[in-house]
Amino acid sequence: MKATLPELNYKYSALEPYIDALTMEIHHAKHHQAYVDNFNKAIEGLELKYDTYEEILKNIKGIPADKRQAVINNGGGHANHSFFWKIMTPGGIKETGKLVELLKSKFGTLNDFKQKFSEKSLNLFGSGWVFLQINKSGQLELKRHSFQNSPLLHGNTPILGIDLWEHAYYLKYQNKRADYISAWWNVVNWKEVENNFNKAIK
Repeated sequence: MKATLPELNYKYSALEPYIDALTMEIHHAKHHQAYVDNFNKAIEGLELKYDTYEEILKNIKGIPADKRQAVINNGGGHANHSFFWKIMTPGGIKETGKLVELLKSKFGTLNDFKQKFSEKSLNLFGSGWVFLQINKSGQLELKRHSFQNSPLLHGNTPILGIDLWEHAYYLKYQNKRADYISAWWNVVNWKEVENNFNKAIK
């Protein structure tokens, strides 16, 4: 297999004013492209049993030890970013569906969920992600991941996630991670998040 950089469903400027065009362009065309290129280099010459990066990450122990960390880092970066672009959309899409009701029952209100998600994001040390995911037991949970570690590595399915590497926000927000997190909620595509949830519980 060979990974490729996915096209966005919107222009780099489309998430303004919440995420600026230059950040989006560098993030997608430079950072994500680098993960794709380095992932392809890491798997070059390997006899793979799987033909998608998702399946490779889910079965990471099948990758030779000397290549495994490079696949985790770059395959995870590719997976996380490919997921991230899809859960954002210009202007955002309002929360509806079964997932929202489940979040309310688990966290109290939708605002309570957003607050807990945001607090977990703000308190992540260094670079990484925060995911709302379905774990191997079929339970909904919030989880911090350092660096580019993907939920797929642990048999979990991401539903919603935020990129907390500085390259995702530093040009506009500098060290004000809280402002980035608050702004990001305005571009969340809850229809796609609901689709992720429905696929995960099938």
